[in-house]
Amino acid sequence: MSKMRKLCFYALLIFYSVLTIVPFVWSLSTSFKPSEEVYQNNLIPDAPSIDAYATVFGKIQPNFQTLFANSLFIACVVVILHLIFAALAGYAFARLRFPGRDVLFFVVLGCMMIPDQLRLVPMYQLLVKMGLINSGPSNYLAIFLIKAISAADVFLMRQYFLTLPKEMEDAAKIDGAGPFKLFSRVMLPNAAPVLATVAILTFQGTWNDLFWPSIILQSPSHWTLPFGILQFKGQFSTDWPPIMALVVLSTIPILALYTFGQRYIINVQLASSAKG
Repeated sequence: MSKMRKLCFYALLIFYSVLTIVPFVWSLSTSFKPSEEVYQNNLIPDAPSIDAYATVFGKIQPNFQTLFANSLFIACVVVILHLIFAALAGYAFARLRFPGRDVLFFVVLGCMMIPDQLRLVPMYQLLVKMGLINSGPSNYLAIFLIKAISAADVFLMRQYFLTLPKEMEDAAKIDGAGPFKLFSRVMLPNAAPVLATVAILTFQGTWNDLFWPSIILQSPSHWTLPFGILQFKGQFSTDWPPIMALVVLSTIPILALYTFGQRYIINVQLASSAKG
């Protein structure tokens, strides 16, 4: 019976994997199709063409290299901010004792239920009063302030710190380690799997984000890759091959990141299961 259940489980995973990969395969196929073949249900183009990629690299403004560099810059800075603040907050909620800790943690969790659309007006007004909504480089700072921390990352870091043995913490305290030394020398080095998980998920979310950049980034020279996709969407028609080519190119960094970091996500899941 156990073999049958395992076989059904693997069959379900394979089926889900196929469903997940089909959109990417179709996007890759469409990126090599001429415009007249877009609406044909053929996976392999009859007349493969790289014109869509030539369009992406040669006809969008600002150019692909600028869009890619802007996306990479914003994503990397946001990842660093998330790692710093989520690790500090997660450690404080998991290991430190202070008045109102549990209440404050539930308030943080409540932030997960507030969509960005509800925060748009007050956040935008605040950024305008701070002088960060303009065509200069300071609009990057507005993005970083909004996306500097995530309640979900704080929750993830807290849960992982709770799985670390208390004996390790007690031994460090006996050696005279204070809260910050305990955090930086003991807890943080043992949190590499969850830090990698937070980095991967944050990078993906920031890389694909269009909502806040479309509102804050005023200058075309500061736009990100999602803006490039919008350039091929017209009022009455859409040029699908260049869109799919840009989607494929935009997916490559995410695929590379997941390929090298998936083992850390698995380690976090195993640790969480063991704790439960």
